[in-house]
Amino acid sequence: MPSDEFHYQLMKRLEADPEASHRQLAEELGVSVGKTHYSLKALIERGWVKAGNFRRSDNKLAYAYYLTPQGMNEKARLALRYLRTKQAEYERLHAEIEALKQEVEQGGE
Repeated sequence: MPSDEFHYQLMKRLEADPEASHRQLAEELGVSVGKTHYSLKALIERGWVKAGNFRRSDNKLAYAYYLTPQGMNEKARLALRYLRTKQAEYERLHAEIEALKQEVEQGGE
C-alpha cells in the first residue's frame, strides 16, 4: 500500500477510534505493528496527529491519537488524491472489461 494511501487509511481509522491500540490498528489495516508504530510516529512528527494519555478500564495507562486541525486538512487532501487514484483505476478496469467483452463477442461468432 503506497504511503499516502496508508496514511489516509490510518488517519481515517484514528478518527473513528482514537483509543485503538497499535496492535488493533495493525490488524485492521493488514500491516505489522512495527509499520503502524513507525507511521504513527511520522504523523505525530508532521503535526497531523496528537497523542494523549488516558486510563483504560483495567486501570492501565494507554494512548489516544487525535487528528489535529492540520491533520484533518491533510486527511481531506489525501482523501481527494485517493479518490482520484481509485477513479483512474476504475476507468482503466472498465475499459479493459469492455475490450474483453468485445473480444469474447467477436470470438463467439
